[in-house]
Amino acid sequence: MTPHEPWLLRTEHTVYAVTLAPGEGWAELAAWGPHGAERGPSPVDWSRRTHFITPADAAPAEYIPYGPRPFTGADLVAQRPGEERGVWWRFTGASADGDRALRLVFTDDTLGLTTTLCYESVPGTDVILRWTELTCTGDAELRLERFDSAAVNIPVTDTARLTYLCGQWSQEFRRTQLELTRGRFELASAQAVPGHAYAPWLAVQDAAHPTEGATPTYGIALEWPGSWRITADAEPGGALRVRAGRLPHESAVRLAPGATLTTPRLACAFSPDGLEGLARVWHRYERHLSGERLHRPRQVLYNSWEATGFDVEATGQLELARLAAGLGAELFVVDDGWFTGRDDDTGGLGDWYPDPAKFPAGFDRFIAQVRELGLDFGLWVEPEAVSPGSAPHTEHPEWVYRVDGRPVTLVRNQLLLDLGRTDVQDFVIGTLDRLLGTYAISYLKWDMNRPPTERGRPGDPRPVESQDLDAAHVTGYLRVLDHLRTAHPHVTVEGCAGGGGRIDHATLARTDVLWPSDNTAPLDRLTTQYGYLHAHAPHTMSSWVTDAPGIFDPRPRSLAFRFVSAMSGVLGIGADIRKWTDAQRAEAARWVARYKEIRDIVHHGEIRLLNSPAEPTCGVQYDEDGRGSGAGARTVVTAWNTGPLDGAPLVPGRPARLRLRGLDAAADYLDEASGTAYGGGYLLHTGLPFHWTADHDAELVVLTELAPGGPAAATP
Repeated sequence: MTPHEPWLLRTEHTVYAVTLAPGEGWAELAAWGPHGAERGPSPVDWSRRTHFITPADAAPAEYIPYGPRPFTGADLVAQRPGEERGVWWRFTGASADGDRALRLVFTDDTLGLTTTLCYESVPGTDVILRWTELTCTGDAELRLERFDSAAVNIPVTDTARLTYLCGQWSQEFRRTQLELTRGRFELASAQAVPGHAYAPWLAVQDAAHPTEGATPTYGIALEWPGSWRITADAEPGGALRVRAGRLPHESAVRLAPGATLTTPRLACAFSPDGLEGLARVWHRYERHLSGERLHRPRQVLYNSWEATGFDVEATGQLELARLAAGLGAELFVVDDGWFTGRDDDTGGLGDWYPDPAKFPAGFDRFIAQVRELGLDFGLWVEPEAVSPGSAPHTEHPEWVYRVDGRPVTLVRNQLLLDLGRTDVQDFVIGTLDRLLGTYAISYLKWDMNRPPTERGRPGDPRPVESQDLDAAHVTGYLRVLDHLRTAHPHVTVEGCAGGGGRIDHATLARTDVLWPSDNTAPLDRLTTQYGYLHAHAPHTMSSWVTDAPGIFDPRPRSLAFRFVSAMSGVLGIGADIRKWTDAQRAEAARWVARYKEIRDIVHHGEIRLLNSPAEPTCGVQYDEDGRGSGAGARTVVTAWNTGPLDGAPLVPGRPARLRLRGLDAAADYLDEASGTAYGGGYLLHTGLPFHWTADHDAELVVLTELAPGGPAAATP
């Protein structure tokens, strides 16, 4: 391969082409898009003419250090302590595994640094993974101030449309858009978790194209459950360059001689079909990450937190379990409050032993009684936290993050364990092994209700940059999750961090479901789920039916609305079902039964997001096996009325409609509940009708594609 012949990486439907810049010391993007996009001039090719900037500052470089690129934003900033910053490297080699993997090596002999750019396509998806390996080859340690995972160059004609997910606790995953013509846009979290404010995810489109439809759309997502940042620069010459990577604790990391730092993987995705098409790409990738666990049915759970809070005792929990079993639930989860010293949030964390006063017949007997009802059993834990005065904190005060001689901040009346320490990891692993080995527990809800504040490690004499506490905590966290997966493969793990505070691909690959938000109110939750589904798959989205009235939109909604919303992901129930009427419990049982009939389609099908919750009628469409056509294929539509009614029957009004997508216009589709048959062209052009009333504000529709010659389509 000559230096200027591009290397090609291929996914199922896309190609990514990389070439060496002629006469320069860096790699550039040549093409990224559908197969065939590489056959022609690069859309990010540039004239090589520059004024007041260097060629490297204008180049669509795949990865480039401060040194040759001093002005417009470098991906790597390194130095020997006490010396000038900068890397001036040369290309020293490449290795490729066909069109599936690529490694490009660059070396700075003077500094003593080798940088390897790594690429890998993911089978069965349209995702390419990128990361960087940094090796200190000299005799002196290096100081790394910035070390992004990758840079991504995206062609735009003039203005880029950025879509990102933002919010706060209880208001996560709000889909937000802005247009960037010139300048810089940045998202970040310094909380040692991805955080509630922003998700480590970004989608980019050319603002000259519509948001949806046949619109080239590019996306990135960082696989890192620690601090992070994403920077988008509208660069000279009309392209957008996105950089993403770790945000180092204390502003830098030290790299010792002979050591290699591997950055988090950056998943890069492309779809020609707008944001909705990009969502389907991410969903296929996350099904790949789930591996064999994807085929384990996500059980309908009941969680006792909303009903009892910390007031946990065996009799009350068993009453809830009996009622939950009657609704058709398959799993009963006892939340916070089951262990000794836990009567409120001021104590108990770290003392992970069932409280004998709350379970006088024994915890094992209590679990047996739950299981006799036909329910599996699950438990809430917060393994990274301890309460002041708990046994671990009393015996090992050095295990918590703190700065010697300085005050310690309590958040939710608790402290955070330094999970970067091997002895702390061993304590957490031992605790979980004891619980899962002693009791018949098949579900674990892992929560984290506070980020680290004082990031000190008492007794460690090394400079804070050498400790790299953020990476150490992530490494410990992932080690524990990997142990759970290996030692207890039968246990379903739910990830939670005060809601959606720690949702990323590294966590998702090691858990089964994720908790998007502590806000379970119907209209609030609908907005959260709409944003979540743009980035993450339905089979990962834990959703509950509760009695919550709403924080941001308290308008009352029916039980049907709450169930149809929760059925758009992994159904759970968290309401105080003791207070429901017999009629409500009977209705709930019908919804649970319907959910079990269609959950495989919801979790494994191809999704289409039909309007946002800001529209009076919104919905989500799921096509079985991603087909959308073929006799017998089913399509599930979840729909909600979020706005005013049409005024009927007092004034003339027409039904609300949702235009479906991806169906066969020439086929007919049967509504299984009503028996109405619709033409595919009708559903695509006119739309599925909904007659909303004050008492009917949500609906679940299951359509089956009919074989040719089946019942003729009726006029709705």
